[in-house]
Amino acid sequence: MKIEALELREVSLPMRTPFRTSFAVETDRRLLLVTLHAGGEEGLAECVAGSFPGYSPETTDTAWTILERHVAPRIVGASFATPDELLAALAPIRGHDMAVAAVEMAFWDAQAKALGVPLWQLLGGHERPVPVGVSLGIQESVEATVDAARRAVDEGYRRVKLKIAPGWDVAPVAAVREALPDVPLSVDANSAYRLTDARVLHQLDAFDLQYVEQPLAHDDLVDHATLQEQVTTPICLDESIHSPEDARKGLELGAGRVINVKVGRVRGFRRARMVHDVARAFGAPVWCGGMLETGVGRAANLHLSTLENFTLPGDTASGSRYWTRDLIEQELEAVDGLQTVPADGPGIGVTLDRARVDAVTTRTLTL
Repeated sequence: MKIEALELREVSLPMRTPFRTSFAVETDRRLLLVTLHAGGEEGLAECVAGSFPGYSPETTDTAWTILERHVAPRIVGASFATPDELLAALAPIRGHDMAVAAVEMAFWDAQAKALGVPLWQLLGGHERPVPVGVSLGIQESVEATVDAARRAVDEGYRRVKLKIAPGWDVAPVAAVREALPDVPLSVDANSAYRLTDARVLHQLDAFDLQYVEQPLAHDDLVDHATLQEQVTTPICLDESIHSPEDARKGLELGAGRVINVKVGRVRGFRRARMVHDVARAFGAPVWCGGMLETGVGRAANLHLSTLENFTLPGDTASGSRYWTRDLIEQELEAVDGLQTVPADGPGIGVTLDRARVDAVTTRTLTL
């Protein structure tokens, strides 16, 4: 497929309610939409980098610069038969995985559209409903946390995940577990702890959690392996895993027993599939993590989640939890804790609400 143009569009979308983690509070989501004009098709993707470099060193602004100055000159006007060929052309660009992933994902969408097939089929998945959970940001109080968790369960979600941070961990988790004794429950620390906090993290073993997600440093595997020997709750690796090699090393070291797969973090669908395959070989389940995506990124995540080793509920909750009005025409809403994979046409199966997108666009560039 020959790439005729790369279109970048920045949008600013207010969140329905603030979302607080151990490193930031999100009230507005400033993100990039990428459209790849290739082979007569329009491949669509979302760059998941945030406006603040808290989860990742990448930001909306760095992604824009990399796409404009370094990605576009290497691909616009060139032809690629497969995503592998596209990634090979971008291999000299070290890091900036979220920027590269957006283009790679858009290529997959364009290729699936050219073939007239849904993206899940091209990825090698299986058509099935996707079980989903909910991720709850840090609330104002323990009581508010319990109320939010109860509402999520009443809405049918199949896993409740609580964001935690030093000083906000054992008490809210204990309260939610007492209120909801049989609900699958997990926590996410976003790298907020150190190995010297093992005593606190060990206390979480009492609450029958599915996993503790990324408790230690974002670039660490060794200390996670030490911690995993000291606690019985499985550790889920997130920020530490950027490649299939990272997944292999982490699982060989015993740094964790579960992996959160985020397409942007691992440079696109191709490497996401490889991480999935490595984890499957080790007998480690995976699930699809969220980055507060709009319907574009949410649709892509749902297609990826049809691969067989995505056995734990992911963060692909209803779009209405985050946005009063999304960027797509379709409504991606969970029913009884299940999301239907979008199927309104080939590719990712969703279409942009052009009027909505234009209303929240802050800048555009076509290369």
